[in-house]
Amino acid sequence: MNAEGDPLHVMLVAGEPSGDALGGELMAALRNMTNGRVRFSGVGGPRMQAEGIASIFPMTDISVMGPREIIPRLPLILKRVRQTVNHAVTEKPDVLIVIDSPEFTHMVARRVARRAPSLPIVDYVLPSVWAWRRGRARAMKKYIRRVLALLPFEPAFLRTVGVDCVYVGHPAIDRLPEPGTGARFRAARGIPADAPLLLVLPGSRLNEVKHLIGIFGDTVRRLASDMPGLHVVLPVVPHVRARVEAAVADWPVAVQIVEDEMEKRSAFDAATAALAASGTISLELGLARVPMVIAYRAEAIVGWFALNILKIPSVVLVNLILDRPSVQEYLQFRCTADALADGLLPLLRDTPERARALADFDELRDRTGVGGEAPSRRAARAVLEILEQSPS
Repeated sequence: MNAEGDPLHVMLVAGEPSGDALGGELMAALRNMTNGRVRFSGVGGPRMQAEGIASIFPMTDISVMGPREIIPRLPLILKRVRQTVNHAVTEKPDVLIVIDSPEFTHMVARRVARRAPSLPIVDYVLPSVWAWRRGRARAMKKYIRRVLALLPFEPAFLRTVGVDCVYVGHPAIDRLPEPGTGARFRAARGIPADAPLLLVLPGSRLNEVKHLIGIFGDTVRRLASDMPGLHVVLPVVPHVRARVEAAVADWPVAVQIVEDEMEKRSAFDAATAALAASGTISLELGLARVPMVIAYRAEAIVGWFALNILKIPSVVLVNLILDRPSVQEYLQFRCTADALADGLLPLLRDTPERARALADFDELRDRTGVGGEAPSRRAARAVLEILEQSPS
């Protein structure tokens, strides 16, 4: 640990916007919990820079996904790995925190562990090793001192391979809609208080939208024929908006598109049910108590790989946390408009299925720690504990 009286030196490395957001919140919590006796260095984006990090290179240099993006930029990425490792070894921070983006951050962590074995390394966001390979999780023990887990079932998994892991909570816990915003959302958009309101969430990537928006449109057509008063709200991110607007032009009900983040949360509070692409959105919906069905469809080879290689019983985070099939999921060939509509209809009405879903979501909120300490503060406390355990 640092010399008596010196501020802590925390090095953080994030590789994409979601990690940048986590890093910024963690930095703010660390500053608060140390009464400002902390300084930061490393790699981050706008959120971390706003909290005081001077990124040693632009985070966008390493914000890539998948082989198609990585391979052409491999020389630059390897250069950035070397720079990051050299910074850690030269600057000798009290702790190194790598945040998500495991293709980059774990490459850094392994090299730092070899060159500076006494430097504690904390991994914030467990790679999806619990879904893929137990061996990869076991290998983390060689270079990661502690994992900060977003999901409550992850610590038990890592304990089976000897890796120290602390559950700190998912950032979605901090993004819950405020009570009452749903009623105001409905009033502002002319949606009657008792009208069924379906959220449609076809994904945040163009490829997801391409595969699902047509099926989702057919699902809405079937639902509208059974529920004449149905309203549809479709939250989007900016880069898919044009594609979505073109696709929904011939839907049988008027679709209200929402892009503003606060309006999206209000729409969650207003919703009766949701039809969503597979992903983190299922956890956000569950925490907001929105009954849902989850859909996934991709190219044949990608879909086969996902369904046959994954070592988990469900792709829905709600189901994994509750350890039972609470949310219906329709994957690949099961992802049809008829199946999705059949799954949604009971959730849009006052039925035992809807009541059961809401009760499950109350349990979900309990298990994830809603209403307790913020995830960023739990994460900061887990980091400070590691520093207290480190030799002076």
